[in-house]
Amino acid sequence: MAENRQYNHEYKVQAVKLANLDLGAGSQPPQSAMTFNEKLIRLRQQVKEQDKEIRRLKKENEFLEETSAFFAASRLKSAKTKE
Repeated sequence: MAENRQYNHEYKVQAVKLANLDLGAGSQPPQSAMTFNEKLIRLRQQVKEQDKEIRRLKKENEFLEETSAFFAASRLKSAKTKE
C-alpha cells in the first residue's frame, strides 16, 4: 500500500536542486572538467600576483611613513632653530 504524502513547496524546490547536483567527475564531460582546472590555475595565478602587489604596496607604505616622519622631524627642528 503506497503512502500518499503531502510535500510543501520548499521541500519540492530542495528535491529538484538535489536531483540536479553534479554527482562527481564522471558526470562531467572532460572539456568542462578541463575548463574548471584552467579556471583554478588562473585563479591561483591571480592570488599569487595579488600577494606580490600587496607586498610591494606594504613596502611602499613603510617607505612613505618613514619619509613623512623624517620630514616632520626636519620641519620641527627647523622651526625650533628659527625661534
